[in-house]
Amino acid sequence: MPATFTSGTDWQDGESTPVLSRAVQESDCWPVDDRSGSGTKDQLAPGLHPIVAIGDRAAPTRPLNVCGAVMTINLSALGTATDRVQLNIAHGFISRQYVANVLTYAQSTPATFETTPVVGQPVYVDDSNDLGEGVTLSMSPLNDADVENPMAGVLWYCQDEIADGQVGGARAAATFDTALADELVEQEFCVMLVPGFRELA
Repeated sequence: MPATFTSGTDWQDGESTPVLSRAVQESDCWPVDDRSGSGTKDQLAPGLHPIVAIGDRAAPTRPLNVCGAVMTINLSALGTATDRVQLNIAHGFISRQYVANVLTYAQSTPATFETTPVVGQPVYVDDSNDLGEGVTLSMSPLNDADVENPMAGVLWYCQDEIADGQVGGARAAATFDTALADELVEQEFCVMLVPGFRELA
């Protein structure tokens, strides 16, 4: 289980566009550090790039939260809530993220897991205790307390997964992972941001 948020030089997939950069306070971001269901999530720090939600974690407003990919964080001298985070909230931006394959949690029935993910499948910012410290996304529209998760985007091809043989590349077939175990799997996928408000049920 990943213990730290997405990092590395290739966290932005492809051309790293589009960019719609917006500043927020670190205290508005979740699930990070103490603003998570477990209280044990990784902390935001320079070089880490999770997708997070902005706003209230409580129902009924949380499914309306804006989501974005952390670009940079400017830490205050005291490391307090005055830390400022720069997010990319652009529709269509693709980044590599850890995603959990859980579809439903075991509140009243056994948990279910996605074993055959597909390109375009929705992913959600999820603050459930079940997820690893470095994982902010799952395939479940509800968290482990049956509260609606905000939709962050959709699974997408990474640049090195899509077939490119017809345009002179080396891959005759896509290598997008369509086979996962029927259990909790937290692995790296490319996620295309599709931020925006959802209607309350």
